[in-house]
Amino acid sequence: MNYKTKEKIYEKILLTSAFVSVITIILIGGFVFKEGAPLIAKVGLVKFLFGTQWFPTSGEYGIFPMILGTFAVTLVALAMGVPLGVSTAIFLAEFAPPKVTRVVRPAVELLAGIPSVVYGLFGMVIVNDIIMYVERTYLAGILKPEYQRGYSILSASIILAIMILPTVINISEDAIRSVPNEYKEASLALGATEWQTIYKVLLPAASSGIVAAVVLGMGRAIGETMAVIMVAGNTVAVPDSIFAPVRTLTGNIAIEMGYASGDHVRALFATGIVLFVIIMVLNSVATFIAKKGVSRS
Repeated sequence: MNYKTKEKIYEKILLTSAFVSVITIILIGGFVFKEGAPLIAKVGLVKFLFGTQWFPTSGEYGIFPMILGTFAVTLVALAMGVPLGVSTAIFLAEFAPPKVTRVVRPAVELLAGIPSVVYGLFGMVIVNDIIMYVERTYLAGILKPEYQRGYSILSASIILAIMILPTVINISEDAIRSVPNEYKEASLALGATEWQTIYKVLLPAASSGIVAAVVLGMGRAIGETMAVIMVAGNTVAVPDSIFAPVRTLTGNIAIEMGYASGDHVRALFATGIVLFVIIMVLNSVATFIAKKGVSRS
């Protein structure tokens, strides 16, 4: 078999793999939309998205509290995880000695390999107990009694912040390392300090990659299920505090799919449609930002 024949075979294999991936996404999306769209049409899109009552047995299908819970948990997780992740990326790219890098980078990769249920157990046993102690010791006169159990937005966000670290760190580090070395050399030659060079030159130049890392980390946080179920409290109510228990969209599907029937099942598929659209938008934003960064460089 000559070289050209082998090349054509490899090309066909890669094309087939890409085609199968696209078809798989289309089939999954089509199935979810097929099952969930009738319920949205029956209830009404506005009532489904902005209704605050979720009582499937009574025909009430409002997912607004779960949308708020999902974004509240995700945004608080980003507020905690992104600064730590970007700071770690800067350390690994610019300051860490080779010996330290050989220890830190595998540790970061290990975080990505830990099962979600292990994070959930850690949150239940350690994080929730700490938050409950703080709530009952220092905030008992402020918080509602039902909030003083540790299960909350804050607890879920801490776990998610840890879980998104590998994504944020790895992509941010790659973005920082991809900045041409001439930028740094020119800045230092003009008399800037090393930190001024990082803050004023490297980070702006790598901003598209860092933003893409944040967006992908957001998608990871929104899509997480098991760990959030175990620590968030799973209360269907509009949250009014970071100490309030919440239920996320993914958690709602996982909790109720086992016993749902009829319109209830279709409502859960409709919830999946909302998640599907959110993730598609986030991935599109990340791709757009990454391409914009490549075109600028």
